[in-house]
Amino acid sequence: MFEYSGIRISWLGHDCFRIKDSKTIYIDPYQIAGGEPADILLISHEHYDHCSIEDARKIASPSTVVITTEACKESLSTLKVREIKSVKPGDKQVVGDVSIEAVPAYNVNKFRAPGKVFHPKEDQKVGFIVTLKGVRVYHTGDSDLIPEMKDLKADVALLPVSGTYVMTAEEAAEATKVIKPKLAIPMHYGAIVGSEKDAEKFKRLASCAVQILTKER
Repeated sequence: MFEYSGIRISWLGHDCFRIKDSKTIYIDPYQIAGGEPADILLISHEHYDHCSIEDARKIASPSTVVITTEACKESLSTLKVREIKSVKPGDKQVVGDVSIEAVPAYNVNKFRAPGKVFHPKEDQKVGFIVTLKGVRVYHTGDSDLIPEMKDLKADVALLPVSGTYVMTAEEAAEATKVIKPKLAIPMHYGAIVGSEKDAEKFKRLASCAVQILTKER
């Protein structure tokens, strides 16, 4: 667990984080052991390593508010939660004293086949900017370095570094120049693609402070 301005941030592996202040927030749980119940559960898109119903059940409760894309709503509909809200890029939700902005997340140069990227812009997959206690935490979702990032403001940026489906370490370092966060935390390595070497390379190249977190169970 890492603390930034009173906000506690834990990396649970791959793209999953738990963020705690007055609320307990999970983003994209995947292959997690469980944990305290979520007040807010954010799921960025429908791919199995982000929208995992098995993992969502481990931390969902009748008081959990789920915020996700329309493509995930049906698969999550069996969760016993307070509410499931769908968002698209540009939408904003407020849960108690926590503000959640959905922002674009897509590929520009990571292809599954010629001319076909893994995460097309038109699919309206999202990243999230979570604001609590005045601190803005940006989770990119599965994204490349995209033009919209220049208009985002974040204190802490959670950035993928593995390449293949998302930014490489070099591209993530370039993203720190564009987003200008005070702190960056690498993610999207160690589970499906990428390794800690990618995180270390990102730390060397980034234009801001970088904290490499130890995976929590």
